[in-house]
Amino acid sequence: MTSLERAVVARLNVGENHFEIFVDPDLAQKYREKREGNPEKMLVVPEVFIDARKGTRPTSSMLQKSFGTLDVYKIAQIIVENGEVQLTTEQRHKMLEEKRKQIIALLARNCVDSRTGAPLTIQRIELAMEEQRVPIDPFKPADQQLEGVIKQLRLILPLKFEKVTIAVQIPAEFSTRVYGMIKEYGIEREEWQGDGSFVAVVSMPAGLQNEFYDKLNSATHGTARTKLLTEGMRRIL
Repeated sequence: MTSLERAVVARLNVGENHFEIFVDPDLAQKYREKREGNPEKMLVVPEVFIDARKGTRPTSSMLQKSFGTLDVYKIAQIIVENGEVQLTTEQRHKMLEEKRKQIIALLARNCVDSRTGAPLTIQRIELAMEEQRVPIDPFKPADQQLEGVIKQLRLILPLKFEKVTIAVQIPAEFSTRVYGMIKEYGIEREEWQGDGSFVAVVSMPAGLQNEFYDKLNSATHGTARTKLLTEGMRRIL
């Protein structure tokens, strides 16, 4: 069992009432993320407090009115699910690193160099984020932080969001095998030919095009034909 010294406080306001509990930091975080785990193991002290550090407790009527139960473990679940759980330094560092990687991956998938049109490498984005000391919120979804991150990176990095459209022709011997892979990238139009070959127009974030070409060439032994379409070509097709 986790010692009280290692425990963190989880808190929740219900109306005008404030409640706190001592929980295992790892088990509580796991429960918040996956809604799984044993509340009896998660709760370090089987008590509900008004102020956990001072040890002040609520009345039974306060608990019943606020949670509809006096079961301390059910109350603990409600507090962890809906309230705020303190993070240890290690947890916060891990969450920040995971969120930073998610943001970098999104930028690499969706952005290109505005001067050359070439995809931006993960290393290049990482170095720019370090140089600009871009702040990351460990609790905010990665996609909701992109706008702020991009504003800072554009000060030193020529980036822009861009999608590319590629026409693809797959020989009959590989068409059924490769179809699923191509579909993952976003098929706009497709047509099966009389000889069993397959033609498609695929649209994807510009940062994925090199990965797409590599997978396609590997799957078809270099026999697939591709053409990067301009906006004018797309209107004609």
